[in-house]
Amino acid sequence: MSPRKSTRTRREFRLTFLGATGTVTGSRYLIEADGRRILVDCGLFQGYKPLRLRNWAEFPVDPASIDAVVLTHAHLDHSGYLPRLAAQGFKGTVWATRATRALCGILLPDSGRLLEEDADHANRNGYSKHHPAEPLYDEAQAQQALRLIRPADWEHSFEPVPGLRARLRPQGHILGAAAVTLEQGATRITFSGDIGRSHDPVMLPPSPPAASDWIVVESTYGDRRHGSDPLEQELLTVCRRVLARGGAIILPAFAVGRAQLLLLLIARLQQRGELPRVPLYLNSPMAADVTALYERFAGEHSLGPDDFALLHERVQVVGSAEESRALNARSGPLIVVSASGMLTGGRVLHHVRAFGPDPRNAIVLAGFQAGGTRGAALAGGARSLRIHGEQVSIHAEVVSLQAASAHADSDELMAWLRSAPERPRGVFVTHGEPDAADALRLRITHELDWPAHIPEYRESVDLLGPTISGSPS
Repeated sequence: MSPRKSTRTRREFRLTFLGATGTVTGSRYLIEADGRRILVDCGLFQGYKPLRLRNWAEFPVDPASIDAVVLTHAHLDHSGYLPRLAAQGFKGTVWATRATRALCGILLPDSGRLLEEDADHANRNGYSKHHPAEPLYDEAQAQQALRLIRPADWEHSFEPVPGLRARLRPQGHILGAAAVTLEQGATRITFSGDIGRSHDPVMLPPSPPAASDWIVVESTYGDRRHGSDPLEQELLTVCRRVLARGGAIILPAFAVGRAQLLLLLIARLQQRGELPRVPLYLNSPMAADVTALYERFAGEHSLGPDDFALLHERVQVVGSAEESRALNARSGPLIVVSASGMLTGGRVLHHVRAFGPDPRNAIVLAGFQAGGTRGAALAGGARSLRIHGEQVSIHAEVVSLQAASAHADSDELMAWLRSAPERPRGVFVTHGEPDAADALRLRITHELDWPAHIPEYRESVDLLGPTISGSPS
């Protein structure tokens, strides 16, 4: 671990990229400002094993030397490492919007519980290489980490550490998602977090970026545009086809945002008689709790009372593990929405094991599938998945919805950057697979004539310097 410097002979404002480089996961940005250390985001690495192993590696700086964390939003690739960081000695304040703090209160304990269950399952069935298998963190450690989170109001300046100002602006994407602007003296840097869509059916459009010297922008869909067909039409087409043949539809969905949207669109189609009123299940206690938060934070999205009334009327929430197992014994036609969205864990894996081998059924992927995940393997044509130590043959139809993402596409990313009130000194392109990040970098360079750079893992930049060091031409 690198030592913490307590004295400085000159002003310091430095950024080090500890994650979200060459991948869409592990969002972690270290800011060092006059002897203080701040993390923007504290996410889990997901997907390929070499990335996941970083979660277990020694943190690049002593966690006890970090003074504060500022979260852009609650998704685990942005917040899910917090319990591990706290368990290793971090005792500072975590700043987040009120909705993000509420969502973390659901997501982080659930993550710890799933990690415990996975380790227990591996130990009972003997398929782990580690004896005994241990979770990265447990539910109790997640609960401890939640005590560190303090709410920050939208558009109100606050000091995560003395001398450094911060401000959060709405970004759409999911409930509570924010862009983070940090200001030291006359120098500003804005972290986009995950940028929502301009016409999302649930979330409000993202705010323009604040005037900044530097912008760190995500590039999840930096190399592609979302499909032109509305998501409702995509759902109608696939659901009609599968239900007509008596199949079951398994919809892996992120518990925050996408699960609520998919359920609402299907319920509307059933209400209008465009889809048969087959059983519609939500098998994710976490997603059910998240739906209640959307009702609580009604001003931060476009859903209204009638939408929630329809969800309560049409959706059957699966509560216990016993009910979940009983659902696997059923046959179609039926529709099940369950987390996680990239098939990295949770109850949906049991549904894939149960329904995946039958060609009458369908697995419908709704959202980005990070490289190295089971979802990415299915989207890429895999017909077998390793689940709980066993190979499961997949003969079900696999469909990837093109319009389901909560991330801005390449045109929307460029529109967000163009809305900046002034030209930045440089843009750092992160949170994307290599092809996507480089495609966005080229568009920024050629269309905006702004310096743009794709940072490497653990690359460090002096934000008080005049240019991006090592930026490609």
